[in-house]
Amino acid sequence: MPPTADASVNPKVLWIARLEYRFQTWRERRARARGLVPAVTPFPGYGGPDWVRVLGRVLIAPPARTTSPGEYASVRGWRSFVAVPVGYAQVTVVIDGVSHDVVADRGGVVDVRLPASLPPGWQTLTVAVKGGKPVETRVFIVGAETRFGVVSDIDDTVMVTALPRPFLAAWNSFVVDEHARQPVPGMAVLLERIIRENPGSPIIYLSTGAWNIAPTLLRFLHRHLFPSGSVLLTDWGPTHDRWFRSGKVHKESNLRRLAEEFPHITWLLFGDDGQHDDELYTNFTRSHADHVTAVAIRRLSPAEAVLAGGRTVVVEDHTTAGVPWVTGSDGASLQERLEDVGILEHGSRP
Repeated sequence: MPPTADASVNPKVLWIARLEYRFQTWRERRARARGLVPAVTPFPGYGGPDWVRVLGRVLIAPPARTTSPGEYASVRGWRSFVAVPVGYAQVTVVIDGVSHDVVADRGGVVDVRLPASLPPGWQTLTVAVKGGKPVETRVFIVGAETRFGVVSDIDDTVMVTALPRPFLAAWNSFVVDEHARQPVPGMAVLLERIIRENPGSPIIYLSTGAWNIAPTLLRFLHRHLFPSGSVLLTDWGPTHDRWFRSGKVHKESNLRRLAEEFPHITWLLFGDDGQHDDELYTNFTRSHADHVTAVAIRRLSPAEAVLAGGRTVVVEDHTTAGVPWVTGSDGASLQERLEDVGILEHGSRP
């Protein structure tokens, strides 16, 4: 481990971050003493004609239980948070026979851009922690001719969670069985139609959720027939200068990154009015109007808004954004609004 990487010896790091790092190091030693070994949990990434963004996390965790057909057994949310992250782990990524050695961050997260020359569409590569077995992961390669993509929030946009309110956030994240989570009606059909009508287009699920729940979210999306896409989450807990990471900053930085990485693509942005998506997308379209096709905001029901701690302040005037802006309560109503503004063709619903 590089001496400067240890949060416990960097005086500029917030004390709570140093404490968290020491606690996780202690947990790692105990897990290794019990004979458990680290492995990479891969997440779907994306890339362009000559590069890929590889995503994953190095964890020490017991194997997940499955049922006889291979489906994951009933899993409470808290189990996603008991795995031990391995900070600064050495990881090898093999792309088309070429090996790349990378290092995970303090929380065990691997988020690295590497050179590659892969054909468009879903491609497979392997990742392995030092001394461990390689595991396969996937990346979606965006073709040079692609001009359209989708960015979608997850919480209360494709999955009903009422996440912003702290108590319910804890209940949904730690207690509720993952099979009890419900999709927003019609959103899977809408997103699947959009991707079907725009073959080769990427879909990015951008959320303020923690990387801990990425496997749960991926199983949820697969179980409810949402189109396959890359997932961009964040790491809960303290940073070097603040007690908790900012979900808003996480979304803003990744939207800017997507605009820089794919200057030829315009994005259809999906969000909801229970967090900061309206304000965030308004600011992004004002500064990156050439990178946005339209914005679709799901309106929470009155009951959902109460559970979510109320709606955030909605920007009333979207004319300065310069792109179509639609709202609806579910996938069907958003589909109608997108047809009305010409993003989707009329009369082509499933």
